[in-house]
Amino acid sequence: MSLSSSDKNCRTEHDLLGERSIPEDAYWGVHTLRAMENFRLTSHRVPPPLIRGIAQVKKACCLANMELGYLDRRLGAAVSAACDDVLSGGLDGQFPLDALQGGAGTSTNMNVNEVLANRALELLGHRRGDYGLIHPIAHVNLHQSTNDVYPTALKIAAISGLRRLSDAAAGLQGVFQHKEKEFAHIVAIGRTELQNAAPITMGAQFGTFAEAIARDRWRTFKCEERLRVVNIGGTAVGTGLTAPRSYIFLVIEKLREVTSMGLSRAENLMDQTANADAFAEVAGILGAHAVNIRKIANDLRLLHFLGEISLPAVQAGSSVMPGKVNPVIIEAAISASIKVKANVGVVLETASLGTLQLNEFLPLLAWGLLESLDILAATDSMLAGHVGGIVANEELCARNAAESPTLITAFLPHIGYERAEELVLDHRASGGRDFRRFLEEKLGGELVARVLSPSNLISLGHRASRAPESE
Repeated sequence: MSLSSSDKNCRTEHDLLGERSIPEDAYWGVHTLRAMENFRLTSHRVPPPLIRGIAQVKKACCLANMELGYLDRRLGAAVSAACDDVLSGGLDGQFPLDALQGGAGTSTNMNVNEVLANRALELLGHRRGDYGLIHPIAHVNLHQSTNDVYPTALKIAAISGLRRLSDAAAGLQGVFQHKEKEFAHIVAIGRTELQNAAPITMGAQFGTFAEAIARDRWRTFKCEERLRVVNIGGTAVGTGLTAPRSYIFLVIEKLREVTSMGLSRAENLMDQTANADAFAEVAGILGAHAVNIRKIANDLRLLHFLGEISLPAVQAGSSVMPGKVNPVIIEAAISASIKVKANVGVVLETASLGTLQLNEFLPLLAWGLLESLDILAATDSMLAGHVGGIVANEELCARNAAESPTLITAFLPHIGYERAEELVLDHRASGGRDFRRFLEEKLGGELVARVLSPSNLISLGHRASRAPESE
């Protein structure tokens, strides 16, 4: 957007490059306007969790500066209240910047600084833009730099996202575990390389899904530990230049209070300012979860195609073929996993592009990382609701297992490989009728029932009928 000083209902603000007209009702100012004009790249805005993270950092900095006497308590109280307004969502419309931008996040930091300054001025009964009283930099950004505010805020936002993802994953894990118990009695045929293999239970199949998601949850817990180490207080390059030593030690305490997170100040602030490998680690964890989601979703789609399970019907599948119902939820989950894996590549690439004391590409990294957290949490919740409605076709599972000669694998400990091979050849010669019934005729119904019982199929190995002879 572009405004002139002659426009009605505008105020004039200035920066290093000159004066600009700002809409009177806007809480943002000249720095935000410049960024709006400079960065018109996508239809996506700066992720709201990041804005909230910055507001939490600003509040902690404000409280520290007030306590140490660097910020007048009346002004500081207004800035702190403005932070609360941002956190409550009351100023959501005041953060218009494109998620894709240059400058290592400076535009976003200044956007928040301006909104907080103008809201604080309003709370004190002053006009927006009256920066002689409360200034976006001199007061709101006191003892800070974008270079310590932005990475710290991103870690706070990522921790919140990881916790939401963990909760969603727990729900999905629980649904799979429920299905594991529900389907425990259903004998099915396992498959390798899309060919019939050894017999299993449908419950055991769903148990593998539950275990994969459980590992993903554990990974999120471990990953959060890396994100709790922040660089607030490091200012521009991690040396704390321009910030009092007392403030550097106090601000992390205030940040823990504001966020209710177990955050700690990095021992080497320069390291945490320059390097973004913690975000790369989180991205790797998200990529692993996306891999599991795609694998599970594809397996569910295949089992549905085979008719051994039935996915809930959620919408008509065709505009021309009456009665067609497609596995759209599963397809959406697969699509989500692909998007997340693409974002992982973005995060890894941007994390590696920092130069010397700063990573200039944190806005793109933040967008990819936080979007992935949101996508995965939503996907897990979507799948949990869908999987809960899955029905197993017990009759078809039993028939597919009974007709497969690979059932013979379960009998190897009892009859040996050569005898098993003979039985498979005899079965073929006989015309290939129901293999389980064939085995009952050849080996007896009691043995077949015992070997192919669900409990035996999922036991770890087999129990020898006698101890092996000593050499």
